[in-house]
Amino acid sequence: MSGGIKKNGENATLEQALARLNFKPRRLEPGHVWLAGAGPGDPGCLTLEVLAALAEADALVYDALVSPDVVAVAGNAELFFAGKRGGKPSMKQDDITALLVRLARDGRRVVRLKGGDPYIFGRGGEEALALARENIPFRVLPGLTSGLSALAATGIPATMRGINKAVILATGHAAGTDDDIDWGAIARTGQPVVVYMGMANLPLIAAALLDGGLAPSTPAAVIVAATTPQERTVVATLATIAEQAAAAGLASPALIVVGGIVAMRAALAGQA
Repeated sequence: MSGGIKKNGENATLEQALARLNFKPRRLEPGHVWLAGAGPGDPGCLTLEVLAALAEADALVYDALVSPDVVAVAGNAELFFAGKRGGKPSMKQDDITALLVRLARDGRRVVRLKGGDPYIFGRGGEEALALARENIPFRVLPGLTSGLSALAATGIPATMRGINKAVILATGHAAGTDDDIDWGAIARTGQPVVVYMGMANLPLIAAALLDGGLAPSTPAAVIVAATTPQERTVVATLATIAEQAAAAGLASPALIVVGGIVAMRAALAGQA
């Protein structure tokens, strides 16, 4: 009995807070596409604008990294699963873009929902450009990018006075190919790097950073499924992170963090 009263009270308090905020979402019009970020996984990380958009959508095109709880918010929408998880079946990017254009031209209220933020390694820029070229009205709704919110969720400050003056966000998808980035140049900055989509190439990335001049003792971490019940974090050194992540059975979706900020995790937990 008391639990029900408490729950009702909590709901009332939340409703009052929203009323005081005086949030007035824009209308999602027929024939429009909104590119939205779902954040790192926890539904609590959704922005109010994305929440409102999901409630209005009648067509939802969503990626594999979006949690089922978030997808369920779009209760009036027809669902289109795009995949987009490394190593798993996915729609081709051109097919996703064509789907967005078709749905918009059919007069649908379309939300294209991605994990994290659409413009941070989410190919949102490509989709926005394609929509602009097709004269499809669109809007971008930012989300919490996984690369920074995962750090906060696991006790690693992205910036710390005396440790770093910048943070580098990089993709590890192309590591070891002709399309790879210059890991040596990143290492020489001495600034922490957060690597998206790099789990399959973690040994290559770690070796390249070591070759670039980072010390083997540089703190490193792998964060899996941040902010969700499946969250796991392994902390090691740059020399051992690939081996320890493999021993722990870690797999994508994951972020790799390399730099002195990782050591703050133990300090903030009182373990330093």
